[in-house]
Amino acid sequence: MRRKTIKIYTVVLALLVLVSGCKKKKSTLNTDGTPTITFESISPGSVKQFQDAITIRFSYADYDGDVGENDPNKTNLVVTDSRNGVAYKYRVKQLAPSGSSITIKGELYVRIDNTLITNGSSSENVHYTLKLEDRAGHWSNEIETSEITVTQ
Repeated sequence: MRRKTIKIYTVVLALLVLVSGCKKKKSTLNTDGTPTITFESISPGSVKQFQDAITIRFSYADYDGDVGENDPNKTNLVVTDSRNGVAYKYRVKQLAPSGSSITIKGELYVRIDNTLITNGSSSENVHYTLKLEDRAGHWSNEIETSEITVTQ
């Protein structure tokens, strides 16, 4: 009888541990129409100046689907270099039809070519901050990449 009671308590305890470990992922979707972005990765971890390209991958979510722009003269993504504050501006193409009000989510990639060392040393660390603007003029949260190294 005692053994059966211990088994029952063990099963109950195991179930409690399993249930407490299951957390619902917090939604990153803003229902006010402001886009939300999340840093995913930056690669490679080390680049040679003037030779290697850097790729930043981030995810986006937008409640009303007005992220992106078809006008080639407009920019809506800003990537800022941590070393000197230089802001690179890009255009994210329109991701949902005009006039639609749909929730969109996905991943975007940014490529930065020809990075150089700015402090005169043989290597330098850098990270970038990004923010995205929708067609209504709402800016997303700002995200920061992890650090990479630029070498000669």
